[in-house]
Amino acid sequence: MNTPTPGRGWLLRLVLTFSFAQAAVSMARPAVSYRALALGADETAVGVITGVYALLPLLIAVPLGRRTDQGRCTPLLAVGIALITGGCALSGVVASLPAMAAWSGVMGLGHLCFVIGAQSIVARRSAPEERDRNFGHFTIGASLGQLVGPVGAGLLISEHDGAMARTSATALLVSAAAAACACTALWRLEQRQERREGAPAGGTPRAAARRVPVLGILRTRGVGAGIFISLSVLSATDILTAYLPVVGEAQHIAPATIGLLLSLRAAATIACRLVMTPMLRLLGRTALLTTTCAAAALLCAAIAVPLPVWALALVLAALGFCLGVGQPLSMTTVVQAAPDDARSTALALRLTGNRLGQVAAPAGAGLAAGVAGAAAPFVLLGVLLLGSAVIAVRVPRGPGVPGRTAARATEARACRPKARRSGRGS
Repeated sequence: MNTPTPGRGWLLRLVLTFSFAQAAVSMARPAVSYRALALGADETAVGVITGVYALLPLLIAVPLGRRTDQGRCTPLLAVGIALITGGCALSGVVASLPAMAAWSGVMGLGHLCFVIGAQSIVARRSAPEERDRNFGHFTIGASLGQLVGPVGAGLLISEHDGAMARTSATALLVSAAAAACACTALWRLEQRQERREGAPAGGTPRAAARRVPVLGILRTRGVGAGIFISLSVLSATDILTAYLPVVGEAQHIAPATIGLLLSLRAAATIACRLVMTPMLRLLGRTALLTTTCAAAALLCAAIAVPLPVWALALVLAALGFCLGVGQPLSMTTVVQAAPDDARSTALALRLTGNRLGQVAAPAGAGLAAGVAGAAAPFVLLGVLLLGSAVIAVRVPRGPGVPGRTAARATEARACRPKARRSGRGS
């Protein structure tokens, strides 16, 4: 069992680091799409390049999780930042679609390394009742990056006078510089005892931890549901980032406007995570997940309809708010359902599910866009999120969910000694 650490300076530094890394990726992803279009790619090719971003991570996520369960997390963050920086920079230098796809894969591998390490730090250093809050605040870093990155891409990329190839390359080089800045807040993210023994405070040394079978983790109630919900929400965010530029091109919306719309979605996600604790108290985890996934399904389908820019902005703001719930609560669900000495592996399985969605969803989206137009992927996302809403109903109510359930459990524990003394059973 982990012991909570006094103070949350480590969480603030982790959020800052995540903000820089995510800003780099969020700037690079639409820049890769625009550069691919400038180099002659069609909608299907954009979908393939987007899917390659997740291919390498899909193959090595679980081994990385195993390694993190047995050792430190911070080295993975440094490796991840280096790979993101290199992937962004080299994507802006090469001039062929296969090379862009390859370096996009390196970028995705770096993002995976960073996220596994960062999520494992939050899981280790948070008490059970703090996890919803701490994971919510941690993912604010992702949302801040998703807010800044697309705006930067939109400001740097221009389609006038055939400048898209050159300006999208500039955006990729700037994103590499942003990723390098993430190194500035990596200090003292892990506790001294973890650095010395390779174990969380109050826990078993990682080298002696038992190796929990992957199938055993997946069969644990709550793990599968958390993985599928996370897959659906991330696929929605990913395809939205990759295909909104395609929708913008079809509807003659400028890249700068598309960047602002994507940042509006990210700002709404930040707002959601800032008020997540009151929403959990009011609705509970199950109802909140179910409601937001169902609403996001309808909003994704609405993007498939040609809308004026102001209406599209309203839809994206509401969609961003709804999508803000799924990632942090799926993290908490998976961590609390998994065995204590396999939490990093469980988080890696969750990320494997995410990357599987990032491989399959863009490929399917590319095929759908090639057949039925750029709006078709958003209809597919609506179906996926609707399935998540159905699955969310079965998410167990684990510890750490504030509200009446926790209060009743505390009251019941306080009453047990009195009931035994009086000779009455419960």
